[in-house]
Amino acid sequence: MSQPTGAVMQIAYVVEEMDKALEHWLNKINVGPFFLLKNLEVVDPRYRGEPTDLNIDIALGYSGGVCVELIKQNCDSPSVYRELLNSKGEGFHHWGVYSDNFDQDLARYQQQGYAAAFTGRVAIGARYAYMDTTADLGGMIELIEATPNVRDLFGNLESAARDWDGSDPIRHVE
Repeated sequence: MSQPTGAVMQIAYVVEEMDKALEHWLNKINVGPFFLLKNLEVVDPRYRGEPTDLNIDIALGYSGGVCVELIKQNCDSPSVYRELLNSKGEGFHHWGVYSDNFDQDLARYQQQGYAAAFTGRVAIGARYAYMDTTADLGGMIELIEATPNVRDLFGNLESAARDWDGSDPIRHVE
């Protein structure tokens, strides 16, 4: 994992058609391989403070030290992804930033006037929070709790991209 804590380590896009988006990023921009997680389990998803149900697919691939995340929402539940799709259509959504001091970083953004638009945990235990910096930055900032499991996951994905020979461009993760 080459990006230090606090640096942008991910750029994320919300897409309507995952296959089309994957083809674009693989063939036109040479990002890959992508690791596709269908129906990603999100624990305790909260949209603007309220519980919500969420069904998403994500694909993660690397370009150098930066992860490209593609997100497809498979339901109509309220979410930050649905906000973007309803207001602008698919496109850039957020920058991901590792956080070693999640609670402190969350409080720091809130003190600057940025709301936590979406929060939850992933199945490997790490918390995340999308801070709504859209008015100032044109997108949100996702704080990603940099647990050992998270660092290992992203480190393994980055390593796969570094050694990638173009074969097996889409890898399905169960």
